[in-house]
Amino acid sequence: MEKVQTSNLDKEQVGAEVLFIDNQICFPLYAASRLTTQLYAPILNVLGLTYPQYLVMMVLWQYHELTVNEICSKLILESNTVTPLLKRLEKKGLLVRKRSTKDERNVLVTLTEEGLILRDEAVSVPAKIFGKLNSEKVTKEELLSFKNTLLKLLQILKHE
Repeated sequence: MEKVQTSNLDKEQVGAEVLFIDNQICFPLYAASRLTTQLYAPILNVLGLTYPQYLVMMVLWQYHELTVNEICSKLILESNTVTPLLKRLEKKGLLVRKRSTKDERNVLVTLTEEGLILRDEAVSVPAKIFGKLNSEKVTKEELLSFKNTLLKLLQILKHE
């Protein structure tokens, strides 16, 4: 087996600290996102939704009817990610997809009665999540400030 030279991996090398995981912005964002999604899983499981499906439903609960492209834009996702989610939600009877009569290139997505009923069940989800996040270590004010910072970051990243 060939011996790998490790002199360039010396921790003391000037500038190497920029690559340490503890000095990254991306890692805590990634890890927090993944762990937050895991936090939602058991709560959403009761509703029969995955986290990405929940995101689609939240957008529809807010806007009632949107095109696929509008949903993609609001969720910052590509249509090849959103379309399978819509198909699964349609199979569950929560929404309907139909071609626009004004422009056949657009597919309109509308909630069904079952989708509206699910909204009433989902109203408690944010409070349940907030209850799990709010503690002596992180206050409500800190969480809201963090959310506002993330929204600013999203605006920057969307324009890159």
